[in-house]
Amino acid sequence: MEKLFGTDGIRGVTNKYPITVEMAIKIGKAIAYLFKGDRQKSSFVVGKDTRISGYMLEEALVAGICSMGGDVYLLNVFPTPGVAFMTRNQNADAGIVISASHNPFKDNGIKIFSGDGFKLSLEKEEQIEDLILNNKDHIIDDCLPEPKDLGRAFRLNDAIDLYTLFLKDTFPQELSMKGMKIVLDCANGATYRAAPKVFKDFGAEVHTIHATPDGININSGCGSQYPEDLANAVVKYGAAIGMAFDGDGDRMVAVDEKGNTITGDQSLLICSDTLKKEGKLKNDTVVTTVMSNFGLGIALKEMGIDHVKSDVGDRHVLRDMLTRDSIIGGEDSGHLIFLDYHTTGDGILLGLQLISSMLKEKKPLSELAAMMTTYPQALINVDVRSKPDISKLPDVGGAIREAEKALGEKGRVLVRYSGTQNLCRVMVEGPTTEATDTYCKRIADEVKKAIG
Repeated sequence: MEKLFGTDGIRGVTNKYPITVEMAIKIGKAIAYLFKGDRQKSSFVVGKDTRISGYMLEEALVAGICSMGGDVYLLNVFPTPGVAFMTRNQNADAGIVISASHNPFKDNGIKIFSGDGFKLSLEKEEQIEDLILNNKDHIIDDCLPEPKDLGRAFRLNDAIDLYTLFLKDTFPQELSMKGMKIVLDCANGATYRAAPKVFKDFGAEVHTIHATPDGININSGCGSQYPEDLANAVVKYGAAIGMAFDGDGDRMVAVDEKGNTITGDQSLLICSDTLKKEGKLKNDTVVTTVMSNFGLGIALKEMGIDHVKSDVGDRHVLRDMLTRDSIIGGEDSGHLIFLDYHTTGDGILLGLQLISSMLKEKKPLSELAAMMTTYPQALINVDVRSKPDISKLPDVGGAIREAEKALGEKGRVLVRYSGTQNLCRVMVEGPTTEATDTYCKRIADEVKKAIG
């Protein structure tokens, strides 16, 4: 069965199916139809990252929504978690983000939040797919309103102020960042306005890099996937912490005062430890994915914290957080969810919580990160032409079994397809860098031979 939605919305190369103007109009109409129901009026919040294609897709989406009688509140360039917040703030029926997150500029995507600020349910996604993919245009067109009932588009010029105020309210009032040196890498993406404003408003000395978007430099050698420039800048300015956001701002990778990269797992551990000491870690439970490092599980166990491992993807993390009544969870990529504050991952919010831990513990970030021993991990992304069942690729399966036998209980192997790109991710974790690199390359080579 053909699908539009992947693990994080609809995504692809711009001007190629499904990321085309024609499809954006159809998606806008389907969303407006689905959320309007029997009501007279519906409203939607729309934001985008800095990709040049965002303007084209925004106009098309808005045209589709307004043609169905829906009103649109435009945020312009805005972080994804900010769109989730503004959706609730404006009592909108849904929020729509035009972004391909950490992907290169040529890609773009559309992801949707429900009115409560949570990502759209699988059921709603399937309903949108059904309307678009199963030749049901006539159902939507039969509901087109009279000209006097068409929707309108409005710009929310105070949206950044509302969002940054929301973020600042999550930081303890008794703590101060005055004089603290902070470096921000905004990935030439959606956080380039909001992130510096938040930390400057707290009195920090903020140095910003990669904050001059031109439509095509988003995520290009910068941001959460490429923290090298950030590490150099932190050392250069003698900063206490550096933060590298991804293109849409829902994830953040930190750098300590020595220029060392802090993983999402380490950030999760630091924040969880602080919450537990304060008696605020609900049910003493933390949710991560199966990709989390061995070292995190060991450290959490030593702290007396239950560790739940979900499938890869923030949707699955959130599901298990709600099921287990946990207030904190996330991915090693730096996509962390603090349910006491927000409905989705927020890179700026994570930065505030890390600084809060540093100030409360009166320790540098490097010392806090040392609570976790990171086990050697190798990850190779293999471009693939198709995504067959891994178990049906005999040579790949053989390489996996060989690695698992050799590593035993001192390591693990995880081979999975990306939900947003034509990639197969091969991850091996083990006792030494040599072992992980060797087995990871061996498996990746077999994947490439079979389907690369």
